[in-house]
Amino acid sequence: MTQASDTAIFLDNLQLTLGEGASRVHVLKGMNLEIPAGTSTGIVGPSGSGKSTLLMVVAGLERVDSGTVKIKNTDITRMNEDELAAFRGKNIGIVFQSFHLIPNMSAIENVAVPLELAGIPDAMTKAKAELEAVGLAERLNHYPGQLSGGEQQRVALARALAPAPAVLIADEPTGNLDGKTGEQIANLLFERQRDKGLTLVLVTHDPSLAERCDRTVPVRFGVIGDADA
Repeated sequence: MTQASDTAIFLDNLQLTLGEGASRVHVLKGMNLEIPAGTSTGIVGPSGSGKSTLLMVVAGLERVDSGTVKIKNTDITRMNEDELAAFRGKNIGIVFQSFHLIPNMSAIENVAVPLELAGIPDAMTKAKAELEAVGLAERLNHYPGQLSGGEQQRVALARALAPAPAVLIADEPTGNLDGKTGEQIANLLFERQRDKGLTLVLVTHDPSLAERCDRTVPVRFGVIGDADA
């Protein structure tokens, strides 16, 4: 598989098996995918199809058994854990369905922490700017327990965007929100993606959210498309 020059994410023949013994499952079966820089891609498919596992592989949070994962033309499958963590911290933003905020830290501290870990200067200033950009200027010093679900997801989005990553990964970003709040978060997600020229990859069960992406990629039985493998 040959990589195009404008490719932000390049996946070649990914193989991944999880579990042991009788619970061993072949999750990704020779998966190939190219995603152009600056585009949005929705990953869709039934539960257990390998969607979220694929997203975790792209994010560098799950290791494949074999195959190649390139982000910004960098092969992350060859990195050790420290190298991978450093690369991810500067190049890949991640938004989870369940927010994953640190409960005993304020909104601004939650956003500043990954900046500090990545060695990015002026962490608090950048965190404040990102929170203001997602509409939380008045909630900087509130803790996650004092915020609504929508506000927590805004904090999570600000945290993902603060290091200025090239790639933004979102796993069911509206899954824990009511319809109206989910739509607000979706609008914000695509607005920030366009403003920053990011490559967005999201997993969703919501057809209306997937349809907003430049491209929809179906995953079924660990492969791209509707194959019966």
